[in-house]
Amino acid sequence: MALVEPHGGGGLQALLLEGNALAQELKRAASMPTLKVSSREKGDLIMLGIGGFTPLDGFMTKADWQGVCDGMRMASGLFWPIPITLSASSEQAQTIAVGSEVALTDPDDGSILATMRITEKYSIDKAHECATVFLTTDSAHPGVKQVMSQGDVNLAGPVKVLSTGGFPEQFGDLFKTPKQTRAMFEELGWSRVAAFQTRNPMHRSHEYLAKVAIETCDGVLIHSLLGNLKPGDIPADVRAQAIGTLVDKYFVENTVVQAGYPLDMRYAGPREALLHAVFRQNYGCSHQIVGRDHAGVGSYYGPFDAHHIFDRLPPDALQTQPMKIDISFWCYKCGGMASGRTCPHTDADRLQVSGTQLRKSLSEGADVPPEFSRPEVLEILRKYYKSLEN
Repeated sequence: MALVEPHGGGGLQALLLEGNALAQELKRAASMPTLKVSSREKGDLIMLGIGGFTPLDGFMTKADWQGVCDGMRMASGLFWPIPITLSASSEQAQTIAVGSEVALTDPDDGSILATMRITEKYSIDKAHECATVFLTTDSAHPGVKQVMSQGDVNLAGPVKVLSTGGFPEQFGDLFKTPKQTRAMFEELGWSRVAAFQTRNPMHRSHEYLAKVAIETCDGVLIHSLLGNLKPGDIPADVRAQAIGTLVDKYFVENTVVQAGYPLDMRYAGPREALLHAVFRQNYGCSHQIVGRDHAGVGSYYGPFDAHHIFDRLPPDALQTQPMKIDISFWCYKCGGMASGRTCPHTDADRLQVSGTQLRKSLSEGADVPPEFSRPEVLEILRKYYKSLEN
C-alpha cells in the first residue's frame, strides 16, 4: 500500500526556492518594499515553503477567507478549515499597490523570508472570523486576541519562499519537511501512519495514546510544535530530548518517528484539529490521534468537540482520518493505563494524567508519582526546571 496523497490530490507543492532561482529572487527582493510579518504569518510562510500547506500557493483572497470561515471551503471548493491570511496596517496597505511585489521579512531579525505578488487588498470582519473559527469573540482567548490585534487590511497573492526562518539551524534533525517524513515512512515500509500532536513532553497518557495507535498502524509520527508557546510551556529542545528518551526506553524499535513543524498554536480547538489533519496528510499520515480537548485552551471547547467535528465532514474533505480516543488515565484497580471505554471503575480509582498538572508539580518541586510519567523523562524535566532557578 502507498502513503496517502498530499491534500488536494496532486503532488507536494513546496514553494521554497533553491539554487540559482533562490539567488536570483533574493537579488530581486533586495530592491522591493518590505513588510514585516507576524510570528503566526512566519510559520504559515514556512509551511507554504516546505509543502506543509499543499496545495496553497500563497495567502488567501477575500472569497477564500469568506468560504473558509463560513463553510471550510476555499473559492475553488478545496476543503480548508482555518484562514491562511496576511495582514497590514491601513497605512502600510496604502503604500502597496495591487499588482506590485513586496518582500516579507522576519519579525525577529528582519531577514527576507519571501516575496509576494499582491493580487488583492481587502478588509474583513475580524469578529466574524473569530466567531466562526474560534467559536468565541472573547478577547481573553489567545487566538481571538491575535486576530483582533492584526492589521486592518488583508493582502492576497502567491508567494515565493526564500528561507526556512532559522528553524533547521535552531532545531536540527527535529525539523523535518513533508518530503522528508514521507521518505522516512517509505523506507520503513509504512503506509498506515498515525500522527500524534504535541506541544508538551509525553507523559503516561500520551504514551498510552501512541501505543494504542501502533496496535493498528505501522507506526506513529510524534509531531511537535516548534513555533511560539504559551508562558510556562517547555522548550522544544527539552521536549525533544524527553520524547526521544521515552521512545528509546519504552517503544519497539522502528515504530516511532519524531519530528517538528514550524507553526504557532492558534488554540482553535476543533477547527485546528482539522488543520492539523490537513497538513498531517501532506506529511504522509493516514490517521491523526484526536484525544481530549485537542488544540483547546481554557474551557472554550468541550472535551470531545474535536472528535465530533470530523463526523460532520463530507467524505471528499480529507484522506487523513481521525483516531478518536477517550480520556485516558491510570487506574489503580486495573493496574495500568486505561480509558473511559475500557475501564469500568470510578473516578476514585483513577489518576487523571495531564500536562498542566505535570508542569505545575515540576515547577513547584513537588513529587510526581511514577503512574504520571516515566522516571527517565522526569529526570530530564527536573534538570530543566532546576536550570530555571539559576
